[in-house]
Amino acid sequence: MDHTDAANSEFPLYPRELSWLSFNGRVLQEAADERNPPIERLRFLGIYSNNMDEFFRVRVADVKRRILLKKYQQSEQEDAEELMQEIQQRVLQLGQRFNAIYLDIQLELRKHNIELIDNFKLTELQSGWVRSYFRDEVLKHISPMILSGDEVSLPKALEDNTTYLMVEMTGNGKPEYAIVQVPTNELSRFIELPLHLNTRKKNGHYRRQILLLDDVIVHCIADLFAGFFEFDHIQAYSLKLTRDAEYNISDTLDQSLLDKMSKGIRQRLKSEPVRLVYDAAMPEQMLKVLSKQLGTSSTDSLIPGSRYRNFKDFISFPNIGHQSTEFPPMPPLKSPDFEQYATSFDAIRAGDILLHYPYHNFGYFTEWVRQASFDPKVTHIKMTMYRVAKHSRVIHSLLDAVRNGKKVTVVVELKARFDEENNINWARKMTEAGIQVVFGLTTLKIHSKLCLISRMEKGKLMHYGHIGTGNFNEKTARIYTDMSLFTCHQEITAEVGQVFEFIEYSYRPYQFNHLIVSPTWSRPRLMQLIQREIDFAVSGRKAEIFLKVNNLVDQQIVDLLYRASQAGVKIRMIIRGMCSLVPGLPGKSQNIRVISVLDRFLEHSRIYVFHNGGETDVYLSSADWMTRNIDQRVEVGVPIYDVRLKQQVLDTLDIQWRDNVKARIIDAKQSNAYVKRGNKRSIRSQQQIYEYLARQQGQLINTETE
Repeated sequence: MDHTDAANSEFPLYPRELSWLSFNGRVLQEAADERNPPIERLRFLGIYSNNMDEFFRVRVADVKRRILLKKYQQSEQEDAEELMQEIQQRVLQLGQRFNAIYLDIQLELRKHNIELIDNFKLTELQSGWVRSYFRDEVLKHISPMILSGDEVSLPKALEDNTTYLMVEMTGNGKPEYAIVQVPTNELSRFIELPLHLNTRKKNGHYRRQILLLDDVIVHCIADLFAGFFEFDHIQAYSLKLTRDAEYNISDTLDQSLLDKMSKGIRQRLKSEPVRLVYDAAMPEQMLKVLSKQLGTSSTDSLIPGSRYRNFKDFISFPNIGHQSTEFPPMPPLKSPDFEQYATSFDAIRAGDILLHYPYHNFGYFTEWVRQASFDPKVTHIKMTMYRVAKHSRVIHSLLDAVRNGKKVTVVVELKARFDEENNINWARKMTEAGIQVVFGLTTLKIHSKLCLISRMEKGKLMHYGHIGTGNFNEKTARIYTDMSLFTCHQEITAEVGQVFEFIEYSYRPYQFNHLIVSPTWSRPRLMQLIQREIDFAVSGRKAEIFLKVNNLVDQQIVDLLYRASQAGVKIRMIIRGMCSLVPGLPGKSQNIRVISVLDRFLEHSRIYVFHNGGETDVYLSSADWMTRNIDQRVEVGVPIYDVRLKQQVLDTLDIQWRDNVKARIIDAKQSNAYVKRGNKRSIRSQQQIYEYLARQQGQLINTETE
């Protein structure tokens, strides 16, 4: 785990859990932002909900363990309990804001002829259609859990982050209770009612109406239980349980890591609950029965919410209206560096190539691997796999490469949180096909984004490498901002080869002169780079650090940044998520400014810039500045040596720093105030970066600008 403990630091440290909630508050700001199209605002609510699920599964679960574990001293236990109370208070505040935004978005959607309705608003004709739909499409996927007696153990039976309905049936006798799972794995959550049944019109057109699957079941709940139970009244309310995402995996030597991880996933479904979210309208007696069945304790988070659970499904909310209700498209840009050559290898051999996702097409990477799969000169392909798409063209090309006699090695990270099952499935398929699958080090996650292709050219083995900030995932490459460096710099590619060797043979000695490699080599290198700027400042020379990461919570690094500020180093940071450093404090961090940018794409690239006495060093990396990334994972940062590409990275960072539309100031309270525009022209950095790259490469674009 990361350790950011203010008690062990001479400098103030903002609690990482509260900083994370501040980040998710920025996501909620995007949902509230009326400059965003209404469908996109609704999807931001889905992103917020998905983030909150992970927050409870990981961050809150950790705080809960700190409260429960006996080995912690009393003072630390009290700190954890105080933190838990603060978390619960802020979560409730954000939840209230969430509900208000959802109502506002519903009103906005109505203006666009789209209406979200519940079962209480159904006309008689619509009700008949819904009952038929329930009988024909839904009923076969439902098997209620009856709570009378001791047959059902609810804590074991409920799956993590799944939408359920708690049902109460009352009559002359004792109330009966049941749990019904909403089958969103089998059916769409969003059901559009047939147009001819919609009676409300606007401007001469039928309003498009959507009913949630939850409401279909609630509307027909009596039909589900009729004939099995006698009742005069029946009601149902939603709930969702969130469990601890940590593992409880045996270290027995006779069990393969693959089997252990499969077992770990099963154990997660039965692990400790850390949150119960329920419909606030649920009657008190029903809630008491539910709490008793679950055995919730004082450290569990019982959170009342709105009518619906699992709002994360709204990430995929369908646009059934006009295209203006979504963001305008940004067609992926072509890369002249690739386009002007016959093969990807010719292009990379001509000079380093840098791609910016999602502005550039991820297809250049998949095409490079596809070409390697049949190129007679290619002998070996090595790749790390952290998160890949469920239908991965990259892996299909690797399977083709094996069939073509290439040697293929894939390092699979089985502990990629929440992607374990997908990775296990791919690992089995690749192993069966003859790919050498390496599971790496059991104590370290392999988080680096590496691909190394060896090619025999004129009797000599040449190596082509990829080092990036993002995963080899076709889906996320369209929504995450990342950078990929393609190079045949033989010293760099040799060091990439050493990283693969380290993963298999960690006991051997290695030396890295170009790459920043975690663990072991990363912390001293980063400390050295920061200290060098401190030395420049102390000697009266210009000293600057420009950092872009997702999270900054490593205490040792944060403390050194404070000292750098005290020495006079000017520090700018763009941090998407958690930031433990408190900027702008007189005498401590007055030379540090921090902003956070949230917009249509998820900022994901990590970039480190050090002024270095005027000979600026620029690194791309897979690593955030967190203890886990520096000391407990295999991460790789790569220097950008090409002058043109280095300037390109610096220009994009500068554009983002000048954002005055989607940038927020990270201050001592992390209150998420927007950067003030004043009388300056509007700069929405993601749009501006797209246009900058298009201009640089001579491509015409036709998109709406802010």
